Amino acid sequence: MRSHAITILPSVASLKALRKFAKKSIVTKSYVAFGNPLVLGPDGTDTGAWDRQQCPKDVPASAQRVAHASTQLRDISSFFRGNLADVAEVQKLAALPETTDELCAVARRLDVPESEIWLGKRATERNIKEMSKQGRLASYRIVHFATHGLIAGELKGLAEPALVLTPPAEANDTDDGLLTASEVAQLKLNADWVVLSACNTAAAGPQGAEALSGLARAFFYAGARALLVSHWPVNSDAAVRLTTKAFAELRADPKIGRAEAMRRSMIDVITRGTDQENHPAYWAPFVVVGEGGG
Repeated sequence: MRSHAITILPSVASLKALRKFAKKSIVTKSYVAFGNPLVLGPDGTDTGAWDRQQCPKDVPASAQRVAHASTQLRDISSFFRGNLADVAEVQKLAALPETTDELCAVARRLDVPESEIWLGKRATERNIKEMSKQGRLASYRIVHFATHGLIAGELKGLAEPALVLTPPAEANDTDDGLLTASEVAQLKLNADWVVLSACNTAAAGPQGAEALSGLARAFFYAGARALLVSHWPVNSDAAVRLTTKAFAELRADPKIGRAEAMRRSMIDVITRGTDQENHPAYWAPFVVVGEGGG
């Protein structure tokens, strides 16, 4: 990392798709984000997400660790009803109210208005698909998701990777609370970077599952040039520092590429951080997947 900017390619096919479908073009807006899905936790009583649907004036120090833990996701035989997720089971996933702080902090440092941060009841499949249909989603350079990332096979019936969003009252073909890889592939993006701030979004799935390669290819088909994904649960403060510094490096010199911008961001954390922040557990979870040199 000190001497090389690293980019991950899930497969040769994904690079071919990336180069074919993600042509360079000018977009009008810098950043849009989706997070803090309205779920209630395993016991159905955690209402923390409902209380964090707007950006706070200050990011509280007590909410600097993102509670994305795969141990909170259960192996449920009834998670799906037919082809649709069971909304009641989606709502039992762990609440992630601290993702509000993460997304709002990034937006604030990028001088992006709060209206571009889709939290809670606004963070739905329906809204994302409608934005795509209207061509609005393709106007953003950076698209950021802070939520649960589900690996293919992690839950019984989940045949492909998915991102968790606020589930509707009743599942339908447009919205069941899970934005799957096949649904991502149908979106219309024009993003330089898609940031997936969730637990283990770079991890391999169980034997026979496609995991990241399917999700990455889906975003490439949709029009993304690169993904930023994680190998383990990410400290929210680290996510904010690493991503905003990388974006700042790119603004200062667009020719360096995303992988080099991320490398410089990590070096900055190591050289300026505390002893705890110097540890790779803090700065090393993120990897660039896709077109790292663009």
